[in-house]
Amino acid sequence: MSNRKAELEILITDLNERLSRYEAHQQRKGGALDKDSEKQAQQVQNDEVVDSLEEETRSELAQIKTALERIDQGLGGQCEKCGEAIDSRRLQVLPYTTVCVACAEG
Repeated sequence: MSNRKAELEILITDLNERLSRYEAHQQRKGGALDKDSEKQAQQVQNDEVVDSLEEETRSELAQIKTALERIDQGLGGQCEKCGEAIDSRRLQVLPYTTVCVACAEG
């Protein structure tokens, strides 16, 4: 379980760095919008993509924090819905999951 916890903590660091880059993009730290309207339209489109990526990253961070809390409580390998053990293969693929395959599909 400690390997999973370490992996999740590394993921948190990586995701926080990613969020910093997204925030820098949104704050136009690279410069203001271009004066050319076509380029401006492309930059606005890029902003929408970055917004979406930022939202996904924040969601993933919340899931990781929940998984870490469950690990600290001794419940990290147990499905939060049905209480059954989460298959170790699933945890390898999705280390921050808190539900077994059956509950995820249901």
